[in-house]
Amino acid sequence: MPDFSQLLSQLVAQPWLFYPTLAIFSLCVGSFLNVVILRLPRMMEQQWRCDCEELLEVPEGQRTDPKRFDLSFPGSHCPKCDHALRVRDNIPLFSYLFLKGRCAHCSAPIPVRYPIVEGMTLVLSLVTVVTLGPTLTTLATLLLVWSLIALAVIDLDTQLLPDSITLPLIWAGLLFNYFAGLVPFDTAFWGAVAGYLSLWGVYHLFRILTGKHGMGYGDFKLLAALGAWLGWTMLPAIILLSSLVGAVVGISLILFRGQGRDVPIPFGPYLAAAGLLTLWWGTELQIFWYRLLGF
Repeated sequence: MPDFSQLLSQLVAQPWLFYPTLAIFSLCVGSFLNVVILRLPRMMEQQWRCDCEELLEVPEGQRTDPKRFDLSFPGSHCPKCDHALRVRDNIPLFSYLFLKGRCAHCSAPIPVRYPIVEGMTLVLSLVTVVTLGPTLTTLATLLLVWSLIALAVIDLDTQLLPDSITLPLIWAGLLFNYFAGLVPFDTAFWGAVAGYLSLWGVYHLFRILTGKHGMGYGDFKLLAALGAWLGWTMLPAIILLSSLVGAVVGISLILFRGQGRDVPIPFGPYLAAAGLLTLWWGTELQIFWYRLLGF
């Protein structure tokens, strides 16, 4: 009986079958990411409320009775009319197109972000496989890509980077590289350490100098996860790229939209984008930065 690597080799040898299979699977993952993006912050808020009531010793009879709400319950439904979605109404990307962006039951508009996330998952997955090559290592790396998509959108929505994603992502990166992944294990280990401590140091230096909090602890953990997957040698490129893009976007918002300087801007999406670019073209980016800085 052939092992998984042999099956993959046979599948890769037939691009007409491999890439459509990858595309369909990526769209399904994108649909699941939409569930995570929508529900995980609400699950966190519900848990925080229960924890606060317990900490404040609110009497049992006066505590909030949380209804079950998780990634699997309740089932997919229209938020406007609560009508349960049929299977044909829940096909990633295609259902949105067939329904012309409206609920099949009440005709309420379906948020365009759903097909955008699904399409983005499809595109980024294909770019990763084409860039790195169709190997078992690349397919395992898709876990990082999908996690970065979820984290970036959640941070844009709520300015939160959930520990339930970032912490497992750190351990997954270390385990991945322990078993001969993208970089040697020692490079991954020190990448996780340096990733966390570098932003931790910047955060506390900024707090001491200004008395303000410049970023959240989730950013430290996200950079630690990127270090665990890509190694410490890639951290300078990630930090420079994310800081450059973040500065350009921040200045643009102030100049063209009149956004106040004190309005917080989520940094997670820039870290995620820089991480993806470094995953795809890390060596080229390193060479570019070193030449630009005169090294």
